[in-house]
Amino acid sequence: MFSVVSNKWAALAVLCLGTLMIVLDTTIVNVALPSIKTNLGFSEASLAWVVNAYILTFGGFLMLGGRLGDLFGHRRIFLIGLGVFTLASLACGLSTTQWALISARAVQGIGGAIVSAVSLSLMMTLFTEPAERAKAMGYFGFVAAGGGSVGVLLGGLLTGTLNWHAIFLVNIPIGIIVFIMSLYLLPKIHQRPEKIHLDVAGAITITLALMLAVYAIVNGNEVGWTSLQTLGLLVVAVILLATFLVIESRVRSPLIPLSLFKLHNLATANVIGIFWAAAMFALFFLSALYLQVVLGYSPLAVGLAFLPANLIMGFFSFSLSAKLVNRFGLKRPLSIGLSFAALGLFLLARIPLQGNFLIDILPSMVLLGIGAGIAFNPMLLAAMNDVEPHESGIASGIVNTAFMMGGALGLAILASIAAARTASVLASGASPTASLASGYHVAFFVGALFALLAAILSATLLREKRVAQSHSY
Repeated sequence: MFSVVSNKWAALAVLCLGTLMIVLDTTIVNVALPSIKTNLGFSEASLAWVVNAYILTFGGFLMLGGRLGDLFGHRRIFLIGLGVFTLASLACGLSTTQWALISARAVQGIGGAIVSAVSLSLMMTLFTEPAERAKAMGYFGFVAAGGGSVGVLLGGLLTGTLNWHAIFLVNIPIGIIVFIMSLYLLPKIHQRPEKIHLDVAGAITITLALMLAVYAIVNGNEVGWTSLQTLGLLVVAVILLATFLVIESRVRSPLIPLSLFKLHNLATANVIGIFWAAAMFALFFLSALYLQVVLGYSPLAVGLAFLPANLIMGFFSFSLSAKLVNRFGLKRPLSIGLSFAALGLFLLARIPLQGNFLIDILPSMVLLGIGAGIAFNPMLLAAMNDVEPHESGIASGIVNTAFMMGGALGLAILASIAAARTASVLASGASPTASLASGYHVAFFVGALFALLAAILSATLLREKRVAQSHSY
């Protein structure tokens, strides 16, 4: 029998480990892409699908995964998603052809979306006392925010010491351990609806809308933002989204109750999350490329460069973030944390061509670690605190979708800005390395503006809801 009092922190550890495995996969692959390209004979264009196939299905199935958890039980759906992700990871690791790897990555994205959509719901079910929930969210938030940079480090280690297959096969033992522990530790608490009715039409339209939107965004730089393909896909996605909203306003049991969007802090936190995710993707992806391409770092050195940010982020998430929320509420920690992150990105925009790690990179990593460590906890709490338990799955799906779409759109915008600036500087006669550096500098600057805008929105629009004081620390 599950004991909420005795086992909830152990259950949180299981959820964090499962979430970490999913988050790692969004960045761990990037360091290994050159090895995958050489080994399987990918072209530059086709290589992008190793990443895009995962992003496409992950972004498309978040809403559906969250709603399935509300209807059939978050624990059951978590286990199904975890099983799908683990088996797909095995298929990725054993792949010997391009299509086998891309297909397995797409299935992996579906499993990852399901796990991500219900993990936050399970955590909210486990911790109902406000102060404890804030503390638990600190742990969960660190995994969600810091896992991406851990993936860069782990990807460099595994690819450098073993091979690219290892970045996928490492998920197998972790997945098995999490699955077994979940059977014993995760609660079976589920308020089963009197009549289970899945909004099939809503599920199909929103999933297709999200997948088409993600596809258009991730390919926008390659085919052109004003091309018929990109504009056509975005128009179809908007039409499908409008159709989805009409369906939701009329069906008896909607996939997403539109009343959720009337929750002010949920809606505000998702808008903030879109800009914050855009800024974070600038850190994870563009800075890793900058360190390798411009400064000549090895994959392992890139991973180690992210280590200070991870350690600082962990310290603030585990030790201070919950205390700050308990004492000052949500607005001030969130806006201050986002401001620190913005300052860190502004500093990245001035790294010289022969940058020194201690002088030019470490200060940015410290600021980004502090900012993310402080901000992620209150952002998730703002989004989830006012949601009823029976709707926590779909609310979690909305939160994850906002982050996913913000990250994908932000990365596409920043990569496009960097490419345009690089081409302009190169045409003026500058060296290729100097041109690339100039492009990345502009992208970091815009990423910093995204983080600053998120900080301003949190300070002005978020409604304060102070968490009860606790002396349990």
